[in-house]
Amino acid sequence: MIGLAHKAGRVEIGEEPVGSAARAKKARIILVAGDAAASSVRRAMSFANTGSCLCLVIPASKEELGRALGRTSCAMAAITDMGFADAIAKKLAALDPQRFGSAAERMAVKAQRARERKLEQLAHEKNVRMGKKRPPKPPEKAAPPEKEERREREKKPSRPGKRERSAAARSRQKSQARARFEGSRPVKKGKGSERK
Repeated sequence: MIGLAHKAGRVEIGEEPVGSAARAKKARIILVAGDAAASSVRRAMSFANTGSCLCLVIPASKEELGRALGRTSCAMAAITDMGFADAIAKKLAALDPQRFGSAAERMAVKAQRARERKLEQLAHEKNVRMGKKRPPKPPEKAAPPEKEERREREKKPSRPGKRERSAAARSRQKSQARARFEGSRPVKKGKGSERK
């Protein structure tokens, strides 16, 4: 699984890259070889605290971890993809449930939250692109017969069509404009229309 994550480009190998990934909050899980020096384990734990991620000392030597990543040896590596990190934690929990069980549970919760955030983000982007659809209005309750009769009586008489209305409105506006400016003098056109 670590090799697959490496092929996908989701692994940072070595102390410096792991530290920078943790500080950038990109590291999801930090794996430390079982025979790594105590100072390396301490630094990896510090990186995990900084990056709010899990740090696990796995039951593999530096050579085995390095071989999985295509190196001669590797003391620590950081997985930067949530799916791979969750899968690796589950595999470790299957090997040693007492030691890695709680870490796998924590990782599963983090992975679930990450999936929910991703779905919310996708929904938000869709709403921005397409516009949020409003929920349908609840059906109106049937009014009592007396109210319906009153509504029928209060309805306004039918109005003319849209084109007829707009033509009538235009002619009315033109006649109002003519009456308003009747007897006025034309404005001089040119630089600064000053009247003397």
